[in-house]
Amino acid sequence: MSNYNPWRLSVAPMLDWTDRHCRYFHRLLSQHARLYTEMIHVGAILHGGAERFLRYDEAEHPLALQLGGSEPRDLAACAKLAEQWGYDEVNINCGCPSERVQRGSFGACLMAEPALVADGVKAMLDACNIAVTVKHRIGLDKNEDYAPVRDFVGVLADAGCQTFIVHARNAWLKGLSPKENRDIPPLRYAVVHQLKKDFPALTFATNGGLQTNAHIAEQLEHVDGVMVGRQAYHHPWDLTTWDATFFGAAPFTRSRDEVELDMVAYMEREVARGVPVLSMARHMLGLRNGISGARAWRQVWSDHKRKALPPREIHQQAMEAAALYRVGD
Repeated sequence: MSNYNPWRLSVAPMLDWTDRHCRYFHRLLSQHARLYTEMIHVGAILHGGAERFLRYDEAEHPLALQLGGSEPRDLAACAKLAEQWGYDEVNINCGCPSERVQRGSFGACLMAEPALVADGVKAMLDACNIAVTVKHRIGLDKNEDYAPVRDFVGVLADAGCQTFIVHARNAWLKGLSPKENRDIPPLRYAVVHQLKKDFPALTFATNGGLQTNAHIAEQLEHVDGVMVGRQAYHHPWDLTTWDATFFGAAPFTRSRDEVELDMVAYMEREVARGVPVLSMARHMLGLRNGISGARAWRQVWSDHKRKALPPREIHQQAMEAAALYRVGD
């Protein structure tokens, strides 16, 4: 493990998906992958209550907090809170292209204001002693020139940022939805590779469109790390191969049944605190993808008619439904 930087392999921050329940589930599958919160606006943390937005389970480490915001003072205050709460990293979102985010003057539109982002980086570094990183795109709209992203990185590096997580697509700020922005702008990994060549002392992780261990390994030939998003969420069992393949750890030996029972025990604890069971169960619906009976199993775990049942009872019904499917298959 000492040979690997902390950003070698991570699960991307995904809005409405990578909440603390999702992260707990992912940690059951990989001990070493870095996990990120969904993007949380600085105003929500500062005015909506840190407990609500920053709470997590200790098992989630290594863990990073991703912030949405552009005001250096607010970013600094949240960075200080992140350190106090025990996060390992605080990350600025400079990649989200949604119009709602643009109206708040943060996300991908900040790539057009590198000096402002640099001020935020400086303020955060002054406020905390944990890693301050930036996640961004390779360009804005249809401008595919390399100079703007190179200069963006250079300005932030001069401000003290040492780690950049780069989604290898442009962000089209007009005319595309956030979903379309994940698919339509072409992937250009070579831009990220060039950034690493131009700034060899900095850490770069590639994000975007990576689906297999072969894809991950190919990128690691050129950059320091890889961040995987929707593939990790929809096919979580992939994470069980990461520790051995990319961190030199022992192979994962636990079964899907054992992982599910651990998640059931977690849900029981959280239900006792008032958390709805289905809001947690939704994150593990991909656990049995590709296995006979998976659809019947998912249908039970996602059935709102069962939302009042104890987690262990839903689990038992899901296993019975999967077994019946296999008998009739």
